[in-house]
Amino acid sequence: MTDQSPAWRLEQADCLAALTALPAGDASLIYSDPPFNTGLRRQGRGGLAFADRFDDVGAWRAFMEPRLRAAHHALAMDGSLLLHVDWRTSHHARFLLDEIFGAHCFVNHLVWSYGLGGSGPRSFARKHDDILLYGRSTDYWFEAPRVPARSARLRGRTKKATDVLDIAALNNMAIERTGWPTQKPLALLDVLVRACCRPGGLVVDPTCGSGTTLVAAVRSGRRALGIDISADALTIARGRLEQEAMRLTHPTAAPPRVRRQTASVHQGLAQSA
Repeated sequence: MTDQSPAWRLEQADCLAALTALPAGDASLIYSDPPFNTGLRRQGRGGLAFADRFDDVGAWRAFMEPRLRAAHHALAMDGSLLLHVDWRTSHHARFLLDEIFGAHCFVNHLVWSYGLGGSGPRSFARKHDDILLYGRSTDYWFEAPRVPARSARLRGRTKKATDVLDIAALNNMAIERTGWPTQKPLALLDVLVRACCRPGGLVVDPTCGSGTTLVAAVRSGRRALGIDISADALTIARGRLEQEAMRLTHPTAAPPRVRRQTASVHQGLAQSA
C-alpha cells in the first residue's frame, strides 16, 4: 500500500522489500532506527506496541545485514546512512557497516545524550543512544550543524555541533507525543537531516514509525519516503505530515496538537522515530 503527496510518500511493506525495490542511488540519506533487541514488548499509548526481541544477537545481525546491504545499494554516491542503535548492538552494527560500506566510509559515532531512563546498582546509568554515520563514499554531502554556544565568552553565538548531541528525549506530556512507543524528538531528527542530506534530496526512513524523520525532512525542504510494516504507524505518520503541510501553507496559524493514535489491532510492529 502506498500513500503520497508531492513532498512525501508512505509505503506499508517490509523494509527489505521496499529498499530493494528502490532504484540504485535514489536516496540522499537513509536514517534507520531498527528494533534494539531489548527483549521486551515496547508499549505506547492506546494499544500501540511491537515486539522488540530476537532469539539472540546473531538473529538480530541476520535481520539487519540484508537490510543494510539494500540501503547501501539505494544510496547516492554522495549520500549517507545514519543507523540508530544502543549499547546492546552498537558494536555488532559497527562491524556490519564496516563490512558493507567499508571502514574508510565511517564518519562519526554520534552519541545522543538524553538524560531520561533508569539506573541500576551495578553499572553506570545508561543515558544515551548511539547513531552511526557512514558515507556511501568518501565524497558524502555534509553541512556541519551549529548549536548555541554555552561558554560565557561566546554567549549569544553558535558553534559547530560535536559528536555528542545533548537533546532532551520526549517526556510523557510533550505536545508532539503521538503515543508511538519509541518516538524520537523532532529536534534530534532536524539536526541530523539538515546536516546529512542535501536540500531537495530524498530522505528514506525504512522503519518510520510515527514519522518524525519524515516531518524533519519536509520541514527542511527535503523529500521523504517512509516505510513501515505497521498500518497504525503509517496512520500516525500521515496525520503528522498533513499537519506539517498545513503549517507550511499557513505559517501564522497556531500549531495543532498531535492527535494520538489508537491501535487498530494488537500486533508485532516495526520500530522507529
